[in-house]
Amino acid sequence: MGAVPGAAGSRPRSAPLGLRSGRLGSVWLRCPPAMARRSALSIRIVEGRNLPVKDITGSSDPYCIVKIDDEAIIRTATVWKTLSPFWGEEYEVQLQPSFHSISIYVMDEDALSRDDVIGKVCITRDMLVEHPKGYSGWMSLSEVDPDEEVQGEIHLRVEVLGSQGSRRLHCSVLEARDLARKDRNGASDPFVRLRYNGKTQESTVVKKSCYPRWNETFEFELAEPAGEKLCVEVWDWDLVGRNDFLGKVVFSVQGLEAAGQEEGWFRLRPDKSKPMEDE
Repeated sequence: MGAVPGAAGSRPRSAPLGLRSGRLGSVWLRCPPAMARRSALSIRIVEGRNLPVKDITGSSDPYCIVKIDDEAIIRTATVWKTLSPFWGEEYEVQLQPSFHSISIYVMDEDALSRDDVIGKVCITRDMLVEHPKGYSGWMSLSEVDPDEEVQGEIHLRVEVLGSQGSRRLHCSVLEARDLARKDRNGASDPFVRLRYNGKTQESTVVKKSCYPRWNETFEFELAEPAGEKLCVEVWDWDLVGRNDFLGKVVFSVQGLEAAGQEEGWFRLRPDKSKPMEDE
């Protein structure tokens, strides 16, 4: 797929999906009728305005990333030192029949540290169905909560072992796949943190991988009654600064007692209650 430079063109006074510029600024998007077809999406990322200052120079270096569901498919060019960038880039990509949403993230590029997320726009399948002729207009950026921006799956085997009075909870952390990329090198340094009944255990750190393998087993004494939940969290380890939350899976121990064992790939979920701040 390639970028096609283009002018912003004439702007309608109002657009069905256009919103007033918020405190995070807004982006001008043009989605011609091709977007309404089941198999193809045509989108032009035109420009931005009123973006917030992210750099000590009093400006920002914005670019956009487009994701279909959890998969990043487009990165625009960076426009240096401006709060009103013009991109004028046009793309056409194939859509999977099962896709749910298209997200456009506006980022600030940093040479010496991790890029900042300025905000995002999310276009759902239902919104596209409501506008079969396409649309064009400004859309306000919404704030991005990094603890809710999770992706990927983890392979676990969880089981209850032992007899009455000496039962143990075993969790084998095998591997993970398609984890979010949190570091400037395009990967992450993931490790797993397990929490159960007030106790915490951690796996080793796998450096520079979004497809880590651990093959480690952890054991907890089973609480009686087994009302506590087992929480398996994935984190990105950082040498400097706070570790980044990558997602979690929560198991009902009562359900495990009934089933005996659960094994498989589990999709990582965001933490709506906010994960405990990393030590």
